[in-house]
Amino acid sequence: MQSLDTLVSQLSLEEKVALCSGEDFWHTKSIPHVNIPSLMMCDGPHGLRKQPGDAHFLEMNDSEEAICFPTAATTACSFDVQLLKRLGQALGEECQAEKVGLLLGPAINIKRSPLGGRNFEYFSEDPHLTGELATAYILGLQQKGVGACLKHFACNNQESYRMTASSEVDERTLHEIYFPGFEKAIKEAKPWSVMSSYNRLNGEYVGESYSLLTNLLRDKWGFDGFIVSDWGAVNDRVSALKAGMDLQMPGHHGMNDDVLLKAVKHNEIDEEVLDQSVKRLLKKVFKSYENNKQVVVSKDQHHQLAKEIAVESAVLLKNQGVLPLKESGNRLAFIGEFAKAPRYQGGGSSHIHPYQIDTALEAVKGITDVSFAQGFLLEDHPLNERLLHQAIELAKSCDVAVIFAGLPESFETEFYDRPHMKLPAVQNKLIQEVAKVQKNTVVVLHNGAPVEMPWVNEVNAILEMYLSGEAVGEATVDLLFGRANPSGKLAETFPLRLEDHPAYLSTKVVDHRVYYNERLFVGYRYYDARKMDVLFPFGHGCSYTTFQYDQLKLSRGQIAEDEPLVVQVNVTNTGNYFGKEVVQLYVENPTGDTIRPVKELRQFKKVALSPKQTQTVTFTLTKRDFSYYHPTLHDWYVETGEYGILLAKSSRDIVLRGTIKVKGKTKVPTGITTNTTFNELIKNPKLSQMITELIETMKEDYQLDIGMIQEMPIRALASFQVVDQEMVNRLVTILNILNK
Repeated sequence: MQSLDTLVSQLSLEEKVALCSGEDFWHTKSIPHVNIPSLMMCDGPHGLRKQPGDAHFLEMNDSEEAICFPTAATTACSFDVQLLKRLGQALGEECQAEKVGLLLGPAINIKRSPLGGRNFEYFSEDPHLTGELATAYILGLQQKGVGACLKHFACNNQESYRMTASSEVDERTLHEIYFPGFEKAIKEAKPWSVMSSYNRLNGEYVGESYSLLTNLLRDKWGFDGFIVSDWGAVNDRVSALKAGMDLQMPGHHGMNDDVLLKAVKHNEIDEEVLDQSVKRLLKKVFKSYENNKQVVVSKDQHHQLAKEIAVESAVLLKNQGVLPLKESGNRLAFIGEFAKAPRYQGGGSSHIHPYQIDTALEAVKGITDVSFAQGFLLEDHPLNERLLHQAIELAKSCDVAVIFAGLPESFETEFYDRPHMKLPAVQNKLIQEVAKVQKNTVVVLHNGAPVEMPWVNEVNAILEMYLSGEAVGEATVDLLFGRANPSGKLAETFPLRLEDHPAYLSTKVVDHRVYYNERLFVGYRYYDARKMDVLFPFGHGCSYTTFQYDQLKLSRGQIAEDEPLVVQVNVTNTGNYFGKEVVQLYVENPTGDTIRPVKELRQFKKVALSPKQTQTVTFTLTKRDFSYYHPTLHDWYVETGEYGILLAKSSRDIVLRGTIKVKGKTKVPTGITTNTTFNELIKNPKLSQMITELIETMKEDYQLDIGMIQEMPIRALASFQVVDQEMVNRLVTILNILNK
């Protein structure tokens, strides 16, 4: 193939402009006379939503049959990078079979609030977990010759006013919470494309931000793919192209082609900027064309993979002994509409036309006899007394009652956020009434985000299935009967009530702005800092077996910031079932003047152990694991101090603890002014002795309180007539000289 430079030189200006917008809703334009093919892209991220050629974007449910895998909210709870890689590979095979070159996924926005309407599409409240899983997913997908489109960059954390709202976020929070997932995936997995989000960020549309799309994505992180707009997100096409947004989707029937053409002709845009966008796009278009292969997908095998992923991701929130269920000898009741019509995916552009839906009622038939009662109507209708009474009477007559509850699709979908965290009232009433007459009540949940559980202390067990894809029924039954051992851990915190979550007071869009006032304290970072009770903490999940941690070893007792720290711990399955454990390593930050979360997840590993088996788990921590983003440096900074190394089963269940002294090397520039305080000067090793002596002199000569002196700025010496202003200015000059 001829070089891209040569190819682009053969294109007319009109043809180059045309390539920067779609042919229709799902294809880039082809130019036959120079053999430029079209690239087809389709929605993901948990299945292939390929629409018929004449289908409209808003016809969400009109798509080709495909495997509906568990959603990201579910798969994140697996804490299993290899599983996510296999998911990516399976999606790549399905794309190849359908001649799709680019899958629009994964979606990795941080779950800032449990109310986000699209939270079921996102992985976690934690940036490290998000980045690890996204990287694995992309690597798996692109191994199959299909490109990933990482989305939605950036801070598209709610659906309300998403096309106009400005997310107001400080620099440090962006780099510590909302950017790291994108950064890791771009640097390590190299996605073919990034999708710019609808929203504005600090007043500027993301799709028009040169600092985000070019300075950050390309120059700093090394992104070498093309940037595509979210569908319908382009505000100003000329500004977007200048910023580095290469492809507008959908095509808008060429409406903006004329706008770009005039801008180039009138020298509003240098033609070289246009050429670069065309080259970035064509590089991936030809790569897709060259990677195109004949693939035959076994949907039955992929359905089984969907089941495996659902099993690995389900979280046993609570179990007081009723689970696993016995396959014989018990009278069992399945109660709730979801037992025969499960909720398995969210609504909106990721909605999949499933290949085969497994229900719990069908799956249990091969194991034991179960009686069924509907219990409630799916939507939040007024209480149906007849259905409630039938369910209660059935529960009384059985040994165990399993209630299948959750959120109807209308409660959580793209385009709008949830107004509350409650289950439908009829379901809460059903659970509470059944629990009164049946001590062995199990609740199975189908939901894409946290829900309040006013009945949590009244039931024996809770199995959180999230939105587990088309094989949810078989997966649920295998878990209930112990044919599989639950091993998922929560990838987000479940608060006791809506009012407890950190962004509660600042999720409302006001004057087309949403203020991220909680800053760094998203999810468990907030709850742990507040020492606040939660319903279930981040990283929590029960098992049918037990695990013991011991023999924590650190390779060093003290390191410099550029030296690695190797951490080892032994994990033993001390129970009677084969099981998998997610070993979580948190770094506890030193207590100092810098505002930092108490602890942060830095590493994790999922291990599989037979009864009585022990495995040594090894982690390697590097500079970034001890760093925070310093706004003055515009870079990562290691604070000298003592850090805790915490091995844990959840953010609240710390099993083993070690400490490491870390020596930072980078000096933060600190120009001294008349407003520099004395306690800031005392902390400067070059000035500490001199300032300490000066304070002692002032304390004795002027009978000043030591606490008052320490917090005073230098200019206060003149204000309180200790010295004159000229002397203050001379002192500042001397201190700056000594500080060099």
